[in-house]
Amino acid sequence: MKVTGIIAEYNPFHNGHKYQLDQARSLTNADYLIVVMSGDFTQRGAPALIDKYSRTKMALEGGADLVIELPVYYAAASAEYFSNGAISILHQLGIVDSVCFGSECGDIDVLYKIANILANEPAAFKALLQDNIKGKMTFPQARNITLESLYPEIPNISDILSSPNNILGIEYIKAIIRMNSSIVPYTNLRVGSDYHDKRLAQNNSSAIAIRHSLMDHNELSHIEDQVPVKTFEILKEEYKKTYPIFHDDISGLLKYKLLLEKELGYTSYVDVSRELSDRICNSLNSFHGFDDFSMMLKTKDITYTRVCRSLLHILLNLKQDILDSFVSNDYCYYARVLGFKETSLPLLNKIKNSTSIPLISKLADANSLLGTLGNLQLESDLLAAHVYQSILSEKFNRPMMNEYERRILKI
Repeated sequence: MKVTGIIAEYNPFHNGHKYQLDQARSLTNADYLIVVMSGDFTQRGAPALIDKYSRTKMALEGGADLVIELPVYYAAASAEYFSNGAISILHQLGIVDSVCFGSECGDIDVLYKIANILANEPAAFKALLQDNIKGKMTFPQARNITLESLYPEIPNISDILSSPNNILGIEYIKAIIRMNSSIVPYTNLRVGSDYHDKRLAQNNSSAIAIRHSLMDHNELSHIEDQVPVKTFEILKEEYKKTYPIFHDDISGLLKYKLLLEKELGYTSYVDVSRELSDRICNSLNSFHGFDDFSMMLKTKDITYTRVCRSLLHILLNLKQDILDSFVSNDYCYYARVLGFKETSLPLLNKIKNSTSIPLISKLADANSLLGTLGNLQLESDLLAAHVYQSILSEKFNRPMMNEYERRILKI
């Protein structure tokens, strides 16, 4: 049995994702594809466009065999934590042979060389990097110049490290190296629109372009050719019932949380520096919505995306000391199943016999299966799910779903 892992957000699932799943199966000769997917909040510091169960169905209809939720502490984190969390789950399942990801580079050898240097940090690299940082460069600038100086045989390093999917791919490989995992990385050349392109293109638009089309109140027909047929059926059925959810839909909850803790400041939360905490406190009276506030807070040294993530960490109560305790141990303490294909029962049976972490299929059983850190991690996931459901309930005037009452999706 050959098993390949995919790490994704599917926000929403589109034609490029379908292509990547097909390529992953072909490149690795996989019998089964396991997707580790973000839950209801994403790495860019925003709620997902549509809930995790709908996105799980899209993934299964699109070619995945099993979908596992990436804990929110990693799903809403920077590339390094996001990657380490996801690889940790795949590694600890004990049956994953390979991981496959799309990249702008498309050359696994080049990505592996860079990842190996960054994971091991040879003495010469470490020394020159520190000198460059002392020279008032930003960390990315210092890292790129250091790599170019010491490893001229690796072409286009700065270009490679300026592309988001390359960066994620390198972080996946670094995680594999640091965990001494036997998982083999593969990459396929990313096709279609650029990751950041907000314009719809023919058939292969980015997820951000699809989200912006919906944000601009375009009809669903505008995106019909951008997503697989089954995905469009889900989007059509759920439109204005459970989605779309955008940045500003969390504004009210966020403002309340910020006001509640203003006197204490926010430095206990993941990614929130003293500088950013002070900026939030000093600007709070000018809060007119999540997106505007994030734009107001960004600086030359603190990017818009980092601000968004930081505000989301505050809203979801994601604390730095708790993240540190997770990272200093095993990153992830369970694999929570969101959905699977009936044909993948042999895969599930093999996981149960191979995994070193509990496979959570019933939340009612979780407490007895998990230790202190595992329960703490799961409680954060449940809070995130209920916050998302409260946003959805308020926006679409529908009953709030309790996570304990949700069933695993089977198709």
